[in-house]
Amino acid sequence: MDVRLATAADAEAIRAIYNVEVLGSTATFDLRPRSLDAQREWIERHQGAYPALVAVEQATVTGFGSLSPFRERPAYATTVEDSVYVAESWRGRGVGRLLLGELVRAGRRWGFHTVIARVAADNAPSIGLHQALGFELVGVEREIGRKFGRWLDVAVLQLMLT
Repeated sequence: MDVRLATAADAEAIRAIYNVEVLGSTATFDLRPRSLDAQREWIERHQGAYPALVAVEQATVTGFGSLSPFRERPAYATTVEDSVYVAESWRGRGVGRLLLGELVRAGRRWGFHTVIARVAADNAPSIGLHQALGFELVGVEREIGRKFGRWLDVAVLQLMLT
């Protein structure tokens, strides 16, 4: 399986993976499916130091991930937040580990100091993935999201890069 930078040609595949999570899980706190135009804009914003990556197996996008600015204020400039999504049929095959590992390497290459992961606290596979790659649980934000008629906690995990 290869990991490469996402391009506009990957927009529909990324959108399909993401919208499954919008509509059926708490992996994202988005409530409305993403349009193709919005997905293309997202890819355009995730270039350079804030890349969007795709995992590809024989021309099939099996998952994607990205680094994003953690917060807008300048003092946070050396901190990034990661996101990783894997197509349902590809879970448990190492796609998430491959993507997250590449995102961590990209963060180091770009000189970031730390990576934050904010994960729905009930998402044990994502928490386990992050911990397997060295992230530490540093806190839980209680009932800060609401989806599917229930309050959601967010686990905050952190990996120091430098």
